[in-house]
Amino acid sequence: MFSREARAELLAEADPDALIALADQCLADGAPVRVLTAPEVGCVTAQVVDPVAAERFLLGDILACRAEVELAGHRGWAMRLGDDRAAVLAAAVLDAEVQAGRSGAAAVDELCRRTQQARAAEDDREWAEIAPTVVEFEELT
Repeated sequence: MFSREARAELLAEADPDALIALADQCLADGAPVRVLTAPEVGCVTAQVVDPVAAERFLLGDILACRAEVELAGHRGWAMRLGDDRAAVLAAAVLDAEVQAGRSGAAAVDELCRRTQQARAAEDDREWAEIAPTVVEFEELT
């Protein structure tokens, strides 16, 4: 079980086709769904932390899309980078599915777990690729 924040983060990275297919499955039972905020594309300001100085700075504006729905009386919200309106709407439906405690909640958690594993594998691959470039310094006293 993921926190809502962790789930939103993972749904933002999940495969778009998997999101849409799972959202279609969740809506197949005919539960009442209402789009509160249709997918909107805009720019958000990205802020990052300098890993050396540990200071925040503005990286720039990035394209993002957000949507909000109400499913079975529970709200779902999502934001993803890019302009894929269908994927962000599907992510919002999946967030609402879990918020409502409906039957597809376990499948949403499973999708989040697969996305988390894919991210970890990608991080490991990236670290393995750059590990030979690490320079270690010794302090002379």
